[in-house]
Amino acid sequence: MDKTIDAIDRKILAELQRDAGQSLDTIAAKVGSSKTPVWNRIRKLREAGVIGPPTVHVDAEKLGIDACFFVLVRTSEHEAEWQDAFLQALRARPEVMEAHRLAGEIDYILKVRVANARAYDDFYQALISEVKIFNVTALLSMEEIKFTTALPL
Repeated sequence: MDKTIDAIDRKILAELQRDAGQSLDTIAAKVGSSKTPVWNRIRKLREAGVIGPPTVHVDAEKLGIDACFFVLVRTSEHEAEWQDAFLQALRARPEVMEAHRLAGEIDYILKVRVANARAYDDFYQALISEVKIFNVTALLSMEEIKFTTALPL
């Protein structure tokens, strides 16, 4: 669908990323169109998988989930069985906000949100009891300087 996304689609996507709760009338006015064509474009973008399900951003700290750890994982295991078990363990843990497989010396990086250091240790102990890991380094984020889910359009 990338070839059929035009400037108006990009403006609509930018508005939805900024505030998906805006009315169609508001979005249409901001992108220089009318309500029905904007609705049709949004529908087509959803059908094409460009737009996923609507979600809400929740403030973790206001819920007492104050600690954010970036966890660097090195493994000596690279078989499909190990990888399947590792991915299954990550998917089962709601504390894991993001997980990325990397090129280089570190195999995976995880973004883990928990209430505090003790909760991180509980997460860590559970993870290493499920899957053999060669080395884990946890880095505590002292301050979130920038956070966005918006893509640069």
